[in-house]
Order: sequence, then structure tokens, then C-alpha cells
Amino acid sequence: MRKDTRFVGLDVHAETIAVAVVEPEGELRFLGTIPNRPEAIRRLMKRLGPVQRLRVCYEAGPTGYVLYWQLTELGVHCDVVAPSLVPVKAGDRVKTDRRDAEKLARSYRSGDLTPVWVPDAAHEALRDLLRAREAAKSDQLRARHRLGKFLLRHGRRPDPGIRPWTCKHMEWIKRQVHFEVAAQDATLTDYITEVEHAGLRIERLERAIDEAVSTVPHRMRAVIDALQALRGIRLISAATIVAEVGELSRFARPRQLMGYSGAVPREHSSGERTRRGGITKTGNAHLRRIVGEASWAYRHRPNLSRALRQRQEGLSEQVKEIAWKAQHRLHQRFRKLTARGKAKQQVVTAVGRELLGFIWAIGTTVERGLTEHADRRRVA
Repeated sequence: MRKDTRFVGLDVHAETIAVAVVEPEGELRFLGTIPNRPEAIRRLMKRLGPVQRLRVCYEAGPTGYVLYWQLTELGVHCDVVAPSLVPVKAGDRVKTDRRDAEKLARSYRSGDLTPVWVPDAAHEALRDLLRAREAAKSDQLRARHRLGKFLLRHGRRPDPGIRPWTCKHMEWIKRQVHFEVAAQDATLTDYITEVEHAGLRIERLERAIDEAVSTVPHRMRAVIDALQALRGIRLISAATIVAEVGELSRFARPRQLMGYSGAVPREHSSGERTRRGGITKTGNAHLRRIVGEASWAYRHRPNLSRALRQRQEGLSEQVKEIAWKAQHRLHQRFRKLTARGKAKQQVVTAVGRELLGFIWAIGTTVERGLTEHADRRRVA
């Protein structure tokens, strides 16, 4: 690093940006607040000096990565840092934009900040689409709960042979459930409309996901296809993992991926005393949810179903071997923890944490193979 480097901390909001800078000799200066506009940011970088001397950081937040991409285009080195890992002084009860910017600049210079992974355009677009589907699924669940509890409150129950939220169930609601009071009948109609609208919304988003996955770069698509060799992981789950994590090879060890998901136990140890508790949950919640859902598939004995064989067609033998090994190991893990009397959710969490190790193994294998193939082509 250059000795004349200036460390800049930005406290970014929707309309304003507070700016603080640490000079090469260690002096901390607050430069004021500028509008959050491209022209103002460009003038600020020009004012601070040559871009080779600047290192800029700001906290990840609702403003996204627009500022990061703009600074990168200007040639400025920028890091987006994790807000939860910014050091906080004990007893500090004053929070202002100026103090936040100064704290960022000071901590950035001392190396106390943790940068986050910034997705490229392809990863960010796919991630936005997948998160939209996840939001639609949550809305569908709430709409179904409202309709179901409304019917239960009025004593309307389907026949024993009708499973909830199947076509027969919706047909029973439309044809046989009626109310004499017009207000209640209007309420029922509105709840049914919301449930149907949520279902159509999910179908539309899933079609868009299929189209988006078919157009992603070859490197991303290869990892998405390879992850589907694992039991419990299909197209949407595999695409979510790739969109949320990025390149799996950026993690040197599988334990780092487990920590990134927040599925590792919290620990408070001192001396000879060791204390561990529940998982930290200080990680990517979307990744943790997908892995948790996939873990339920390993309660069944190892098996290659027709659908799984179809997903594994065209994949390398090394990837298939890892996926088959995962079935045996994770099923045994599921059985042992269940036999010990562990709660089902604890079992699923533990199995999901180990599943992340197999996801890392498959992802790094595919990415390493693609890199070696590209190197050989360049040499040729």
C-alpha cells in the first residue's frame, strides 16, 4: 500500500453522503455532507486527489451497490463493509452522520473493517429475481393463512379426503362455502382472489427464473447444473445458492462457507471453560433457509430417483461421486442425531451445515475445472 494513501469513510443515505478522510500522516478531517448524486460524487473524488491515492469505504445498506459501481468506474478502490462488524465503543451513546463517517475512515485505516462480497451484474440480477419469488411465496403463505383462519373461525371445514390448498380444496371453497351476510361473502371473495393472485404471481416468476438461468454466463450455469446433483437441490435452490454466494472458490475452506451462512454455533469460551450455544445467524439468511429446506431430503435412505438421474445427466463422475457420498453421510447423520433425541429442527440445522461442505466441494470442483480448461485454451 502507498504511504500517501488517503482513507475515505462515507456515511451514505438516500439523499446525502457524509464524508470523512484520514490523511497519510494520520490527521482525521470531516469534509462535510454532499448530495447523493453522481455529479457531486465525481467532484468529490476529483477534489480528494489522484484516484491511485484513494481508498474509499461505506456500509452495506438499502442504497445497494450503485455507489460502488460508480466509484469503480472512476478508478477508485472501494470496499463495501459489513455494518454488523464495524467496531463500536462501549458506552458510546451519540450517533450522527459525521461521527459515523469519521469512525468508518478511522477503522478503515486501522484495518478493522470487514468487506462484503459485491455481486456482479449477472449475480445481482438473478438474485433480485429469486428474492422476488421468495417474497411472493411469503405473501402466498400469508394469504392462505388469512383464508384458512377465516373459514375455521366460521366452522367451515372440508371433507376428510381433501388436502389443504389442492385444486379440490380451492374448488370446495368456491362452490360450497357461502355466507348469508353480504359483508362476509365479500370478505371470502377477496381472500380467494388474493390466494389465486399469489399463485399466478409465483408461476410467472418461476417462468422468468427458468429464462434467466438459461441466459446467465457459462461459469454460473455450470455450477447451477452441478449443484442439482445433490439430493434436495433443484433449479431454484441451486440458482439461489449461486446468486447469494457467488463463486464458491472464493472460500478457502468449507468452514468459511458455513460461517458465511450463519449456521455455526455461537461460542463463549474462556480458559478451560468452553460454552457453545445455538447458531449465530449472523450470515446470509437466504442461503441458510435454502440449505435447511434441502436438508429434510436426507431423512430418507440413499436413493437415485428418476428425477435425480435426469439432473445428473452430463455431469462429471467426480461430481456424481461427491453427491452420492453426501447422501450416505448426511442420512447417517440425520439418523444418529434423531436417535439421540435431538429436536428435528436441530437435526436439520446440523445436517444443513454439513451439506454446505458438499456444496462447496462440488462448486470448487466445477470452477477449478473451468479455470484449468480456460488456461489450457489460452496456452494453445
